Amino acid sequence: MSEAGFSDMQKNGQIAAVVFDVGRVIVRWNLRYLFARLIEDADELDWFLTNVVTEEWHFQHDAGRALADMVPERQVEFPQYASLIEAYRDRFLETIPGPIPGTADLMNRLDAAAVPLFAITNFGDEFWAQFRPTRPELDLLRDTVVSGTEKLVKPDPAIFQLAEQRFGFAANDMLFIDDNAANIASADRLGWQTHLFTDAPTLEADLKARGLIL
Repeated sequence: MSEAGFSDMQKNGQIAAVVFDVGRVIVRWNLRYLFARLIEDADELDWFLTNVVTEEWHFQHDAGRALADMVPERQVEFPQYASLIEAYRDRFLETIPGPIPGTADLMNRLDAAAVPLFAITNFGDEFWAQFRPTRPELDLLRDTVVSGTEKLVKPDPAIFQLAEQRFGFAANDMLFIDDNAANIASADRLGWQTHLFTDAPTLEADLKARGLIL
């Protein structure tokens, strides 16, 4: 689709931009990917991920808290796991082993159709600085709102409102793609068009139905 053709679609009230989540939409992410390499006992691994380095605790960094504060505090709480908590800080990229199959291809197809691409991600500022250069498909994004940088996290409506201002499109002109139902619900309430991500083939069918790709 040509850029002129996409402009005509915008005039007809269709989607003007597509906004991606990153983790579990563009790339795979799970703390288990790292710690399964470091903890051999399956029961201990489950306990560790439920009580020590948990997604809830990690969310503090997504929200803007510094690793220099989080890590020593957790080591005091769980001194027997001090080295593993350091691994969370030092080897975080190993929790992101690679891409979600098919998403990068869809991003390239959207970009080829002159659809502006953006992202809103819950991601710690320090980890984002390490991660961002590793994924070439992220170069297709015109801008990314990173929660840890802004100290705003999904599903807080404020992060979506900031994205509207930054990206330069009204909420109902953008399609937001996320794997988290709470984030989708928040965007829905603000008038965004949304897609709850499960896999790339399902997203591809939706993008075709919306006339965004052929």
